[in-house]
Amino acid sequence: MKTVWLDTIDSTNSEALRLLPELEGGTVLAARKQTAGRGQRGNTWFTEPGKNLTFSIVLKNLPLSAPEAIRLNYLTSVAVASFLEAKGVTADIKWPNDIYVRGRKICGMLLENTLGPDGKLLASVIGIGINVNQKEFPQLANATSLALCSGGEYGLEEALEDFLGIFDRLLPRLLSEELFAAYSERLYRKGVPARYHDLLTDREYQGVIEGVEPDGRLHIRNLDGGDCYYRFKEVSYLL
Repeated sequence: MKTVWLDTIDSTNSEALRLLPELEGGTVLAARKQTAGRGQRGNTWFTEPGKNLTFSIVLKNLPLSAPEAIRLNYLTSVAVASFLEAKGVTADIKWPNDIYVRGRKICGMLLENTLGPDGKLLASVIGIGINVNQKEFPQLANATSLALCSGGEYGLEEALEDFLGIFDRLLPRLLSEELFAAYSERLYRKGVPARYHDLLTDREYQGVIEGVEPDGRLHIRNLDGGDCYYRFKEVSYLL
């Protein structure tokens, strides 16, 4: 992969999308300072300049249909968890793709795909923000970082190279059951009774995460009886 470091940019995902026609697959845009980072649900991604990894990976010509694009989510989530584990930090995947350590968020992602008229994936921009050296999060009550979890300090360029090495090794397994199993076994709260808010019916209940369906839906067993299946933005986790 070819990494391009940018001193200051609004959002690496936004820049990648602006330059998408001219960027080669395998290009990585990384920002030393990001002024308007974007997260899921239209949220803003706050990051202290020079402390964390904020970058976007551009992939093109992948053998994926629109329904199979969920595999990129599995790939990226497992890659981040594996990167943290290589640093001695055990991580969980909070469905669909937030990465948690000891119940606190350490990484968020934003995947933006471009589809052709035949429904095939033309390109994907995978935006990733990993909290690395930041130690105070005044705007985020439930955040942590690699430095806080491990007690170490990390060079950002070296850390990005380490992550991309893991991502690149996992990429050929994109469609494998092995990758899906690695994602499923790391699910945050899997097998543990907890409270959830069903946003479709506006009700709260006690349930247990059983896993993820092949189409990406989250499977939660309601302890009052019945099974619930959710797509993105249809359920929230309660403390």
